[in-house]
Order: sequence, then C-alpha cells, then structure tokens
Amino acid sequence: MSSPADLRYSESHEWFRVDGDVVTMGITQFAADQLTDVTYAEMRPVGTAIEVGGGVGEVESVKTTSDIYSAIAGEIVEVNDAISGDPSLINTDPYGDGWMVRIRTGDATPLEALMDAASYDQSISGA
Repeated sequence: MSSPADLRYSESHEWFRVDGDVVTMGITQFAADQLTDVTYAEMRPVGTAIEVGGGVGEVESVKTTSDIYSAIAGEIVEVNDAISGDPSLINTDPYGDGWMVRIRTGDATPLEALMDAASYDQSISGA
C-alpha cells in the first residue's frame, strides 16, 4: 500500500495536509492497522493552542491508548466529531473521513522537515 503523496508524515505516524494556513491531521493507515480496532477517540477542543510536539488528542484501541501529536504550532479550529461517534472511521478511512483535527498555523514550515510519502513508506516497509 502506498501512502497518499500529498501529505507529510511524522515518525510517530501522524499525517498532515496543508491547505493555506489550515493543516488537517490524522494518523496513518499503518498506525491504524497497528492499533487494530479503534474503540474511542477524544480530541482537544476547538480553540486549544497547540505547540510543536503538543498533544491534540488520544485514541484507544483493544490494544493500547495512543496520544496524537502535532508537528506544527497553532490553534485547533475544527475537530472531527464523526470519529467520536464512530471511531472505526480511523481504521477504515484514516486519510478521509477518519481525519482528527484541523489546526490554523502561522508557520507550516516545520512540516517540510517531515517525511514525504516515499520516505514514509520506506520507513515502515521493514516494520
């Protein structure tokens, strides 16, 4: 499986899609597969200020609880409420309906240091 080419990827398996000054983020298909069945998702509320490396929420699965971290600073401007009611969206459509938060940022340049799709796919190929 190839990861979407229009995203940037962190070593902790979050993805980031830039659209102007708003960045949508979620977890990768690889991360969702490792978690197996996601049973709960809770994101921080709209208006929360986020620092680089700061937590935006957490997901729970039958295996573990995982914190979700941002690679950019900004403010959460939208939370995907659909994943609260149906956390399985994170497993079935992590790059689409299973997105987690949108962050308005004044500086998306930290994302340039993240992996592109080819690098990310190579990093998980031996996992």
